[in-house]
Formats: sequence, C-alpha cells, structure tokens
Amino acid sequence: MALEQIVNRVSEQLSQVLPPGVRQLRGDLEENIKAVLREALARMELVTREEFDVQAALLSRSRSRLEAVEAEFKMLELRIAALEKRGTDKA
Repeated sequence: MALEQIVNRVSEQLSQVLPPGVRQLRGDLEENIKAVLREALARMELVTREEFDVQAALLSRSRSRLEAVEAEFKMLELRIAALEKRGTDKA
C-alpha cells in the first residue's frame, strides 16, 4: 500500500470519529491530519514493500557471492598450505 493511501485512509478514519460539532471543520482537520501524518511517516524513513524486496534480493545475491568468495579463498589457503608442506618435505 502506498504511503499516500495510508495517509488518506487514516485521515478519513480519524475524521469519521469526530464529534458532530467539529464535523463542520472536517475538511480543514483532514488536511491537517494528513500533513502531520506525512511528516511523521517521513521522519520514520519508511520504505515501500517493493523497495524492501529489491534490497532483500540484493542482499541475498551479495551473501551468495560472499560465500562463494569465502569458499574459493579457503580452497586457495589449502592449496598454499599443501604447496608449503610439499616444499618443506623436499628440504
């Protein structure tokens, strides 16, 4: 759900529970509520589900690549150790 949809929905729900005497000011109150909600949500630095999913996919790929590099590094360490052992055995 888009941020603006959330703001509109919450604003609408809040304005519906206003007492009858205040309902005359409903339009102004809705706009004020929307402004306050937008500001509060902006400070929270929220991301959309789509942005979250993209970042999660990037993290997953990065993790896979890191694991592959770590495995390759471990193999190289073992090869170096074997070569060093072979070199000391000849001496």
